[in-house]
Amino acid sequence: MAAEKHGEAQSAVMDENKEKKPEEGLGLEILQIIKDSQQQHGLRHGDYQRYRGYCSRRLRRLRKTLGFKMGNRHKFTGKKVTVEMLSDSRYLLLVLMEAERAWSYAMQLKQEANTEPRKRFHLLSRLRKAAKHGEELERLCESPRVDAKTKLEAQAYTSYLTGMLWFELQEWKAAMEAFNKCKTIYEKLASAFTEEQAVLYHQRVEEISPNIRYCAYNIGDQNAINDLMQMRLSAGGGGGMIAEKLEALITQTRAKQAATMSEVEWRGRTVPVKIDKVRIFLLGLADNEAAIAQAANEDTKERLYETLLSECRDSIQAVREEIKADSKQRERAMDMDTGKVSNLQYLHSYLTYLKLWTVVKRNESMAQALHAKLKEPQPDENKRGPRPQDLIRLYDIILQSLAELSVLQGLEEDHSFQKEVALKTLVYKAYRCFFIAQSYVLVKKWSEALVLYERVLKYAREVQSQSRNLKNSLKDLPDVQELISEVNAEKYSLQAAAILDTEDVCETPLQSQVKDGKPLCERLETFSIDASLVGKQPNLVQFPPEFQPIPCKPLFFDLALNHVAFPPLDDKVEQKGKGGLTGYIKGIFGFGS
Repeated sequence: MAAEKHGEAQSAVMDENKEKKPEEGLGLEILQIIKDSQQQHGLRHGDYQRYRGYCSRRLRRLRKTLGFKMGNRHKFTGKKVTVEMLSDSRYLLLVLMEAERAWSYAMQLKQEANTEPRKRFHLLSRLRKAAKHGEELERLCESPRVDAKTKLEAQAYTSYLTGMLWFELQEWKAAMEAFNKCKTIYEKLASAFTEEQAVLYHQRVEEISPNIRYCAYNIGDQNAINDLMQMRLSAGGGGGMIAEKLEALITQTRAKQAATMSEVEWRGRTVPVKIDKVRIFLLGLADNEAAIAQAANEDTKERLYETLLSECRDSIQAVREEIKADSKQRERAMDMDTGKVSNLQYLHSYLTYLKLWTVVKRNESMAQALHAKLKEPQPDENKRGPRPQDLIRLYDIILQSLAELSVLQGLEEDHSFQKEVALKTLVYKAYRCFFIAQSYVLVKKWSEALVLYERVLKYAREVQSQSRNLKNSLKDLPDVQELISEVNAEKYSLQAAAILDTEDVCETPLQSQVKDGKPLCERLETFSIDASLVGKQPNLVQFPPEFQPIPCKPLFFDLALNHVAFPPLDDKVEQKGKGGLTGYIKGIFGFGS
């Protein structure tokens, strides 16, 4: 907590340094301040509650510094910043933080409103308050004491908050006008400054562009849907309030098209599709695949793969529920007349195939990106870069998915499908084996790596021999001919490295390699190379140990005993034997003593 407050104090000093001196006109870099504050205090991870707490603490510090107290601990006295008070730009910052606090609270409530719909009313109230504070900031900036740049930023900021309010109220025309005004101001500001200063304004314009196109679509511009689909390919997908609405819009558009879709054909069999969620998914499948192919970077491609997999899982779950609900499907999964699986079960197999093959393509894409980074030299040696072990895990997942493909229900008798899966398995086995060999090369296990390279070539030759009849199956797979060329090159490099490594060992002085059979404990003072020390039976000590002479226990002789005269004991012996049998009987009965 202390570290967080220290960071807040530093950011407060930085914000004050961004304000201009009073004699030059009051100024406040509104967009720069709010962006820095948001990134440093929670919004990098979407934590609006943390950012709201920061705004509250910042307001308290500003009021204390400016002497702008709102009453005391016993009574609240509301006060407003007036134009006459504008002797310091921190008064403008005070109003800006109030607007940010209300806005962040609204965004927090929007996240919680997904599970608690009643919080939507509180959300609208907070957005209205944020827009009201924005209008107050704009009114204060109309003073001649404030410079022109701050006036324009205040107008753009107020238009943004107003647009967010109308957007949430679904007043599309008013929201579009507010967002367009905000966009126009930021574009003018970007053109008036250097490229480094204009980057922030361009980012804000990119953020609000999806909102503008969404408003245009709801007003009646049908062409806007194409622009929204392209914006969906951007890294953020729109972000903020537009993200959920954009996904809902795409789903709604596909639902209208799904009304005309009644069946799907896969591997020579036509299956009716009666579940709306499955129809929507199958209609958007081609668009999703095209979007993945056009993705600008790996992060965008990974996000689109995750979206596609999520939709596929939902469709599979819908089919499973339909199968459970149908009692006839539970009683008999096979049609006794034809011997084929039911239509619902075959549809389930098709969707499962799509999911598993998407997992294969996603992991293959990640593996290709890692392989490219693996070939590049690492600029920072201290920073951990990609390793062959990372790719091995990806190919393990691919092989597991292919194993599940081979046991899909309804495709057991489809020999061509089974051959295709077996061929794909061989291809990915070859690549997995190649990266296992690479990992052995890193630890200088030359013989193991060489054996694995030979195994890679074996798999690749099998693929080439089996692909003569299945050429179409290789169009979506990595090229094994490139792998063969790379393996041959790696084999030569491996053999050269192994020879050089052997020569290094041979150059060691012979006396250091002499092994005289002595255990390690007896030759600690001399250096020698002994490979057995790292084996399973290291020669550390001699066992069992040799016998050593030790002093025996001394013997003591009592020499005085021969010269000692003992007293006579005749009287005691005679007394003991006096009684005879009579004394013995008396002793038994107790009257002899």
